[in-house]
This record gives sequence, C-alpha cells and structure tokens, in this order.
Amino acid sequence: MRLFHFSDDPVIAAFEPRPVRIPSIRPAGCEWLNGPLVWAIDDDHDFVYLFPRDCPRILIWATSETPEAERRHWLAGCRAAAYVERHWLERLSTVTIYRYALPAEGFEDLGDAGMWVARRRIVPIECTAISRLEREFMPRGVELRVVGSLRPLKGLWNSGLHVSGIRLRNALDWEWAGRQSSADRVSNCSFHPAILL
Repeated sequence: MRLFHFSDDPVIAAFEPRPVRIPSIRPAGCEWLNGPLVWAIDDDHDFVYLFPRDCPRILIWATSETPEAERRHWLAGCRAAAYVERHWLERLSTVTIYRYALPAEGFEDLGDAGMWVARRRIVPIECTAISRLEREFMPRGVELRVVGSLRPLKGLWNSGLHVSGIRLRNALDWEWAGRQSSADRVSNCSFHPAILL
C-alpha cells in the first residue's frame, strides 16, 4: 500500500500536522479528527484528489452492502464515478497538481475511503507532477462524469453507495437541506474530513 498527499504546491519539504480549515461535525469522541493532523489517501482511492484543490466534486463507488441494482444503475461496470461541474473541465485539462508519496510509518488507518492520518511531521519520499487530470481517471477504472450541476445528485447520500462530497461549498447551486452529510450515517470516527466543505 502507498500513501499520498495532493497539493498545488510543488515545493513542500515536510508536512506539519495542522487542524482542518473548517471543522466538521464529528461523533462524540472523534473531535480529534478536526485537530492537528497530516492527512493522506491510499493508492486505491487517490482519484478522489485528482482535481484542482477548490474543485467541487462528488465521488461514488460500491461497498459490500450496495444493492446490485444500484451498482448497475450508478456504476455501469466502472469501479467508481467522479462527478464534476462542466465549467471545471477546462481547469482539469490545464492545471498541474503534485502528488507527494509519503512513508506509511506513523499513519493511522481511519477505515473509511482510504483516509489515513498522522499526528507528527511527515517528510515526503517523492513528488510527482500530474497534468491533464481528465486523463488520469480511466486507467484507474473511474469514470469522469461532467454535469451542469451537482445538486441533482444530493439523493446519492440516501443510496447504498459510498458517497464522498468534496468542496461542495464551491458548487454553483449547492446547499445542504438540514446540513445532512454522510457523517450523519456513521457511528464511529471514520468519515471523510471534507464532506461539508
């Protein structure tokens, strides 16, 4: 297993633990996930961060509990799907992001969506520039789906799929009804750190 951190900064010498910019609502006992940490994603889920930093997106994939009908309807044979607003497509093809490979030592598995955290300073092993982001999805078995609006996808949080929403505050017409999130459906500490962002 490999761990990565994605950034628009090409010259990070070390990652220092820091609190999240906008704290998420956490279950009791899990408030520490808003505190100073270094976040990483495993190689099976790195496609979640193959976007410009502020790009709003919704990512889905099946879990062991996903009904077969939902798998067929929403995934149609692909491993996962990534939804992005149409007006971000040009940025996907022109921006360069940087994938930092991190040592696995010192990281704790959150048991959700490939997310790992470290409570100490982490020095990256290497940095790889990635451009033409729209070309990175297909080799990973992920279908990039361009939509006019992410808003019609809100119902996905009521499905049997895993759903991650990132930077949704930047979506054109997004607002949570009652601020519902996948965090509301989780009984332990493991859920996406940026679900409400």
